[in-house]
Amino acid sequence: MKKILVPIDFSDEAKYACKVAASIAKKTGSEIILLHMLDIPTDAIDPLESDITRGGAQTILFMKGIHRRFEKLKKQPFFDGVKINENVKFHKAFEGVIEESKNNDVDLIVMGSQGSTGLKEMLVGSNTEKVVRQSDIPVLVIKQDIENFEINNIIFASDFGEGSKKSFQNVIDFANMFKAKLHLLFINTARNFEPTEVTNTKLKNFVTDFEIKDFTLNTYNDYTIEEGILNYGKKINADIIAINTHGRSGLAQLFNESISKELANHALRPVVTFKI
Repeated sequence: MKKILVPIDFSDEAKYACKVAASIAKKTGSEIILLHMLDIPTDAIDPLESDITRGGAQTILFMKGIHRRFEKLKKQPFFDGVKINENVKFHKAFEGVIEESKNNDVDLIVMGSQGSTGLKEMLVGSNTEKVVRQSDIPVLVIKQDIENFEINNIIFASDFGEGSKKSFQNVIDFANMFKAKLHLLFINTARNFEPTEVTNTKLKNFVTDFEIKDFTLNTYNDYTIEEGILNYGKKINADIIAINTHGRSGLAQLFNESISKELANHALRPVVTFKI
């Protein structure tokens, strides 16, 4: 891993993402690109000029204010020893993130999220979800302040069909990067019930095509897929949850069950997504 992109709106959640990105950068020797999408009145920008230096005095004033906030952010202790580049763009948030990740050959996007009612609410229907849906590289979503970010145990939740194999090597590479144990997890629900023997065979067949250093195969029964993922994560004290996403519909294909918005468990654990 060489480059990590962190979209910044200077919220607390964005700072949480910065802290996690800095921890990863120190472990992997990566540099961090801080990206801010500048939202200013359209009449402050010359419509014929995309160059921010030619958008008039008001644009320059906005830019100076943003760079002052960048300088303050970069002085945070968790950035000590990390190479940081900052960038400001006029763009729709999710489109700008995708464009910059491609232009800079980024390996990982780390984003903060304000969602608070479970995995689906955390990622669906927001700029975060749009980035997840469009990104060809892994997206790590952070919801809370994590003082000492470590990745020792990763849950990979999936249906373990043939489609899931397309991105699984990327999941393995991610786990190997942190020397983490990978816990493959199938959630069995009453609506989509599978006999234990069928599931066990499917899991064993799934891993035969891959070389995995440290892993476990697991089936967990719960009322919904989401509750199963969250409850199993709590059970083993997982550091991160990894899931596949589909480019056309984001997480809609994964969460096809009716999910209550009043779950007692909230998805506070970091979630990393890999596009199929």
